[in-house]
Amino acid sequence: MSKNGPIALAFHTLVVTFMLAPLVIVCLVAFTPENTMQIPTTAFSLRWFKAVFAHPDFMQAFYNSVQLALLSASIATALALPAGIALTRYRFRGRDFINGMLLSPVIIPHLVLGIALLRLFALMGATGSFAWLVLAHVVVITPYILRLVIASVEGMDFSAEHAAQSLGASNMVVFLRVTLPLILPGVAGGWLLAFINSFDEVTMSVFVTAPSTVTLPVRIYMYATESIDPMMAAVSALMILVTSVGMLLIDRIYGLDKVLVGSK
Repeated sequence: MSKNGPIALAFHTLVVTFMLAPLVIVCLVAFTPENTMQIPTTAFSLRWFKAVFAHPDFMQAFYNSVQLALLSASIATALALPAGIALTRYRFRGRDFINGMLLSPVIIPHLVLGIALLRLFALMGATGSFAWLVLAHVVVITPYILRLVIASVEGMDFSAEHAAQSLGASNMVVFLRVTLPLILPGVAGGWLLAFINSFDEVTMSVFVTAPSTVTLPVRIYMYATESIDPMMAAVSALMILVTSVGMLLIDRIYGLDKVLVGSK
C-alpha cells in the first residue's frame, strides 16, 4: 500500500483540526477566570468547575445521567447478547425482520423517536417515570451493543466450543466458560459504547424527561436557554472527559477500528 502524499496528509490534518477545534476551545474556556465565555489569556482558574460541583441542579442531573447510563447499558447488553448470538448462528423465519427492527433506532432520527416515545408514554400515563426513561434509552442504545456482539460472534473460532461439547460439557457450561470469554471484549466494548451514548443523549431525552429525571445533557440545554456563562463550558469539559475516558477504554478492550468500521 502506498503511503499518503503531502496533499493527503494536509487534508487529513485539516479535517482532524476542524473536528477537534471546537472541543479544545470549549475546554480552554472552562478554565477562564472571567465572567464571560472567553479563552483565558493571563491565567487559568478552576472557578467554574467549583461552581459546577456546588450547583445542586447540575450535580443531581449528573447522578441521574450516571444511573440512567448504567441501567440502560446493562439492560441493553442483556438483550443484545442472546439476540446477537441467535441472529448470527441460526436461520429462522423473520430473522431479517428482527435484525432490522433491533438496528432501526440507528437510522431513525432521535427527534422522531423522542416525539413518538413522548406520545406513547402520554397515552400510557407513564410520563415522568425514571423506569420509562431507562426503557427509552435501551431502545436507542441496543443497536450499538448488538452490532459489536454480532461482529464478535462471527469472528470467533467455533472449534473450542466443539471440543468442549465433545468432552461432555453442557450448553450452559460451553456458553459460560468458552463462548462468553471469547466474545467478552466485544460485549464489554459494546457496553461502554452504549454507556457513552446514553450518558450523552440529549435530543430524545428532551422529550421524555421530567423535572425529577432531568439528565446532565438536558440540564445543559435548559441552562443555555436561560444564561450563557463559563459554567456551561466547565460542564461540557467534564462530559468530554467522561466520553474520552470511555472511548479510551473501548480502544483498549476491543479496538476503536473495529467499532467504527465493523472489522473482525
